[in-house]
Amino acid sequence: AGCTEVLQLGQLLGRAMARRIFGRDGRTHVVGEVGSLIIAEAAAAHTRLVGQTLRQARLREKHGITVGGILERGRFQAGAPDTEITDHTVLLLAGTRPQLHDYDVTFGRDTIAAAFVVIIGGGRVGRAAADALSERGIDHAIVEKVQGRAHGASRVVVGDAADLDVLREAGIEDASSVIVTTHQDDVNVYLTLYCRRLRPNMLILSRSSLERNTTTLHRAGADFVLSYESLGAHVVFNMLRRSRLLLLSEGLDVFTVPIPAPLVGRTLVEANVRADTGCNVIGVQGTNGDLVDAALALPGNGRLILIGDLAAEQCFLDRYPQVA
Repeated sequence: AGCTEVLQLGQLLGRAMARRIFGRDGRTHVVGEVGSLIIAEAAAAHTRLVGQTLRQARLREKHGITVGGILERGRFQAGAPDTEITDHTVLLLAGTRPQLHDYDVTFGRDTIAAAFVVIIGGGRVGRAAADALSERGIDHAIVEKVQGRAHGASRVVVGDAADLDVLREAGIEDASSVIVTTHQDDVNVYLTLYCRRLRPNMLILSRSSLERNTTTLHRAGADFVLSYESLGAHVVFNMLRRSRLLLLSEGLDVFTVPIPAPLVGRTLVEANVRADTGCNVIGVQGTNGDLVDAALALPGNGRLILIGDLAAEQCFLDRYPQVA
C-alpha cells in the first residue's frame, strides 16, 4: 500500500529476546558496533572479577576497555569506581576487537557448559526467538501447550510449563537460560517465579504484554524484560531520529551526539559527563569518524558515543541542547 517500513513486532520481540542470550563462560558477547568501537556484554559470574570494585578491576588500564555500565537483574547502573561486581553483574564493555579478545583470554573459561535455552511458549514470539537462536547455533527446546503450534521448531515438548515433569523433559535442569514468551502477564510472572526458584542462577528473560508490568516481572526474578509497547516505540523512534544507534535493553541506549561546544578543548575528566547527566562516555570520534584517545582534549566537530537510560539521555540533551 506504499509503506516504507513495516514492523512485525512478534519477530522483533522474539529476536530481541534471543539476542540477550549469552553464555556464562566469562567471555564477551558482542551486541553492536559503532564504527570500530565494539559494544559487548560479559557476565561476571565464575570469574575472579566477582567481589572486586570497578576501580580494583582496572579494566581500562589492563585491557584498554571502557566499562559503560553494569546490569544487575535487568537494572542499569552507570557504575561508579566503588561499584562492586557480583555474581549477577553483567558488564557493558566498549573497546576494539583486539581489546575484547584480550579480555576473553584473561577471563574466559572453557569448563562452563555450552548455552542451552528453554523457550516457554511456541507462538510468534517464541518461534522467532527459536529461529534467532538456531542462526547462532545455540541449542534450545520449546515448551508449548498446543500440539502443532510451534511448527518448524527442531525440538518441541508439548505440555503445560507449570508442570515440573514437562520442564524437566524440556531440559530445564541443564538450561543456562529460559525465555518466557506467553501473552498473559500474570502467567509470565508465575512462570518467572517458578523458574527462578527451580534455578536461582539461571538467566531468565520474560515478555511483558503491558509495559507497566515490567517492574513486577523484574521483582519475580526476570533478568531482562521486553514489551511490545517499549520495543515498538523504540524502533519507530530510531527510524525518525538518526542519532540513536543501539537499543541494549528496555530504556537503555547507545547513542552519538556532536561534541557540545562547552566541552570542546576539555578532557573527559574535566567534562564530568557521568556525574552531571548520568550518561557514560564510551568513546570519542574525531572529525573523520575514527576513534581518538579519550584522555586527550575533546576535538571540535567530533562526536561523543554515550550509553545511558532514557532519563540520563534526556538529562544530557537538556544540559547540552543539540543545534539543528
